[in-house]
Amino acid sequence: MTEKQKIQIPLLPLRGLLIYPSMVMHLDVGRDRSVKALEQAMMENNQIFLVSQKEMNIDDPSEDDIYTFGTVANVKQMVKLPNGTNRVLVEGLHRAKLNEFIDHDDYFLVTIEERDNEHEDHNEEEALMRTLLQQFEQYIKISKKISQETLDTVSDIDEPARMADMVASHLPLKLKDKQEVLETINVKQRLKKLIEQISNEKEVLQIEKKIGQRVKRSMEKTQKEYYLREQMKAIQRELGDKDGKSGEVNQLKEKIEAANMPERIETVALKELGRYEKVPQSSAESSVIRNYLEWLVALPWTKETEDNLDIHHAEKILDEDHYGLEKVKERVLEYLAVQKLTQSIKGPILCLVGPPGVGKTSLAKSISRAINRKFVRISLGGVRDEAEIRGHRRTYIGAMPGRIIQGMKRAETINPVFLLDEIDKMASDFRGDPSSAMLEVLDPEQNSTFSDHFIEESYDLSKVMFIATANNLASIPGPLLDRMEVITIAGYTEVEKVHIAKEHLLPKQIKENGLTKGQIQMREEALLRLIRTYTREAGVRNLERQLASLCRKSAKIIVAGDKKRVVITEKMLEELLGKPKFRYGRAEEEDQVGAATGLAYTSAGGDTLSIEVSIYPGKGKLTLTGKLGDVMKESAQAAFSYIRSRAGELDIDPDFVEKNDIHIHVPEGATPKDGPSAGITMATALVSALTGRPVRKEVGMTGEITLRGRVLPIGGLKEKSLSAHRAGLTKIIIPHENEKDLEDIPDSVRNDLNYVMVKHLDEVLEHALAEVDNESN
Repeated sequence: MTEKQKIQIPLLPLRGLLIYPSMVMHLDVGRDRSVKALEQAMMENNQIFLVSQKEMNIDDPSEDDIYTFGTVANVKQMVKLPNGTNRVLVEGLHRAKLNEFIDHDDYFLVTIEERDNEHEDHNEEEALMRTLLQQFEQYIKISKKISQETLDTVSDIDEPARMADMVASHLPLKLKDKQEVLETINVKQRLKKLIEQISNEKEVLQIEKKIGQRVKRSMEKTQKEYYLREQMKAIQRELGDKDGKSGEVNQLKEKIEAANMPERIETVALKELGRYEKVPQSSAESSVIRNYLEWLVALPWTKETEDNLDIHHAEKILDEDHYGLEKVKERVLEYLAVQKLTQSIKGPILCLVGPPGVGKTSLAKSISRAINRKFVRISLGGVRDEAEIRGHRRTYIGAMPGRIIQGMKRAETINPVFLLDEIDKMASDFRGDPSSAMLEVLDPEQNSTFSDHFIEESYDLSKVMFIATANNLASIPGPLLDRMEVITIAGYTEVEKVHIAKEHLLPKQIKENGLTKGQIQMREEALLRLIRTYTREAGVRNLERQLASLCRKSAKIIVAGDKKRVVITEKMLEELLGKPKFRYGRAEEEDQVGAATGLAYTSAGGDTLSIEVSIYPGKGKLTLTGKLGDVMKESAQAAFSYIRSRAGELDIDPDFVEKNDIHIHVPEGATPKDGPSAGITMATALVSALTGRPVRKEVGMTGEITLRGRVLPIGGLKEKSLSAHRAGLTKIIIPHENEKDLEDIPDSVRNDLNYVMVKHLDEVLEHALAEVDNESN
């Protein structure tokens, strides 16, 4: 045989498919490089080289992943389908061998060499062709899978090579065997190989037939049961149950198959479905199994939304919805940046901690909107039963999955933003500890196999972005807190509240109360007074209520026809809302003896705390009032002991205890007060009362004291600074070790306050106590 001319041609790799010369077939092509190869072929001479892949599951095959022999085909038609793939009609022309891959980025380009059929003895080929046709006819009779029309078509073929290819294309051979036929250039050898393969297939079919007969005999034993079941179905139809239980079973089976469950879960579901089919419908177990199957079907197992990883888009949405809160926004943008780079990050577990009304819950909603995820919220306030988290065992009456699984069902995707609201309000009793059950939910190393008592099989929570909210970290158990990344959201400054009210709250209330911006206007000084004297909070929840009240009252004025436009000034506030409700955090108007201003951190944010000391004749009794907690009582005892030990150095009569009783009082009604930060305030008030030196009115302080007078660090400096700023204080005494926390305080507050860092009580007294005017004494 003379060597054929080598030609360059685009290559189309086929998965699990092989095309022989003279075959006409439709192909569905979806891979980018394959589509481009087809387009290139149609631009040239409509010819393309079709070669089978050795492995079907390889998406981007290389030179080593495909066979060297293939078929040159003519592309007769190419149509784009609605699902994005291309349907191509090709006709095989002749065999060819791949000689060389030519590097091309867009599609596979190869050099091939055409191969003609090799003929030897024509008489022998004729005999083999007749034998092949006879064997093929017998195979068709046994298998009954190939039509008589196909046999007639093959019988009309006179050419041995073409007959061999046609028969090979209709036999259910493995791809490797079909490839072997394609690579056989010698026609006589090809015919012999096919005759041998048909003989093998006939033997396999004979064995299958024998097995089928044995199965048929065994099935006869079950005919009675089948007959009875059919009778039962007929009875059910007569009673009004149209499809009977079999209809439900079929529906459930379709749902299970459509749910895209992991293989192990689908196996469990089908096993339970088999049990359900056998259990009588009147049995209680029947409804238990059905309920379980419906939950398995309803849960998302693989469906997920595609994250929007555009940082600028996320930043824009977060800024639209919330003013300030820079740390949280920065953390969300960091998460998006890392996910964009890795594409495999586990869902973060954030804990937003702050007083009520600062926007923790609404911030979680904004995060889900920013990254294009579904949002699910569950409230954990008052949850005291472990089954609320992990679910009940299926054997219990009214058993249900826990709130986590219920939330995933509502989300309908495996990667929602999941808000665990009020995680610090969980309790525990004889029914278990739900916070311990939450440990598995919030552990990135464990939550990929979360176990719910109802579902029983493990469920993957690793792609969920959990966000928890809390008012107070102290009530969250340590192991649970350790699994979360805590981001503190402090109260807003007055400047921030004014901005939030103008940009968000007031426009919202104007719209909700049927007004327009032209009908109501609020002066900034009125807004500031509203914040100071009608609300007392770290957040803006009560502020929004007061704004809503102003809008309603304005609506009433407009509807009554008194005015067409309402402008709210400071004077109008009292007319509309009544007298101010709070003497909001004002500093003392003059220096006081025996009264010091402390700074406290409560669940509602920072607050100022006035501590008063009264000295009167007695026998050294120390009285503490003001609904103090144990920690503050101990602070008072420590301050008292320190002053007694240093009485001489502080110009205090050493025998003051024997002659006087001391009463320490913390006003502000019945509000509970506790926390390690009032030590230096109590000590300063005591020294002031005992020495007669007044405490400076502009000074606020926070810090704990030891028996040796050392000042210990405190928490919540940002919240305390906000309260001092609102109160009009100008000098704040803080522990020296809290200097690192100053960077968290907003510039508008830090610039107005003079911070004094102290290590010892002597330094506190030096800055807090005013000098006594000796001439006036």
